[in-house]
Amino acid sequence: MPEHNEPAYDPLQPGEGEAIAPTGQGGPMDLALDEAESLEKTLGDDSTGPGAGPQEKPRSLWSDAWHQLRRNPVFIISSLMILFLVIISIWPQLIASGDPLQCDLSKSQQGSSPGHPFGYDTQGCDVYTRTVYGARASITVGVCATLGAAFLGSLLGGLAGFFGGWGDALLSRVADIFFGIPVVLGGLVFLSVVTSTTVWPVVGFIVLLGWPQIARIGRGSVITAKQNDYVQAARALGAGNTRMMLRHVAPNAIAPVIVVATIALGTYIALEATLSFLGVGLRPPTVSWGIDISNAASQIRNAPHMLLWPAGALSLTVLAFIMLGDAVRDALDPKLR
Repeated sequence: MPEHNEPAYDPLQPGEGEAIAPTGQGGPMDLALDEAESLEKTLGDDSTGPGAGPQEKPRSLWSDAWHQLRRNPVFIISSLMILFLVIISIWPQLIASGDPLQCDLSKSQQGSSPGHPFGYDTQGCDVYTRTVYGARASITVGVCATLGAAFLGSLLGGLAGFFGGWGDALLSRVADIFFGIPVVLGGLVFLSVVTSTTVWPVVGFIVLLGWPQIARIGRGSVITAKQNDYVQAARALGAGNTRMMLRHVAPNAIAPVIVVATIALGTYIALEATLSFLGVGLRPPTVSWGIDISNAASQIRNAPHMLLWPAGALSLTVLAFIMLGDAVRDALDPKLR
């Protein structure tokens, strides 16, 4: 007779030093053995178990966005177009060996000819050479104006959103004033008194009217980021405002600013061409697509090639930056995936 404190014998539980062997009859013992083997395989294949191989490190927002951008054909096409435009704006002589300011009136408004595929304009200048060299002014204005507006807007908007108070209210009212200024009308008034033929007055005007939009985006993004738990935890641990702003808030609030700035770059290039077309933007001897479009507008019936090539280059450039901005927005916004 077994003692009362000894456990009853269970045929499914092996004794010390014993192992269960399958009976081959398909009974409950074999069923339990199959389940045990399946569980053992599952535990053995689990990467979180002891002795498992190295785990894949979870991707951050930026690495995940880059992972998606590399597989987006819109991003690849627009990036290649922008890279080509940047290269020819820095080294236009790579694909255009002529001088954009060298003109021959005897060839005025002539069409395509060997060595001059885009024909000539009213002054007898090579349209192809001027179209290639015109990329430098447009890209310079677009990039410099975007960097200036993004820096000023994100700085003022970030500080206003982080600290709040009277500074936030003052910035909002100042931004509302700038939003009420018509861009083209403001350019006509502001740039009509400027006599410089460089790109910097146009860049300064675009920055002056472009920063409020980015400031409003940056302000809202910072207000959202500073309410997250990790920011509150850093504040509770004694982190200062500078550390919280640079280490915790800014990296998580900069994504919307990058998206808006990328899309705005194409808009700024179109704005420069518009102001140059009206005669208050870039001025000769600067080579600009807006200047060439303005000179060709009155001759569109007699020599349409003078207008089509610089206008086409301007349209493709603006389209490339807008496509890039859309691709970046889709990659950085998890709600759009």
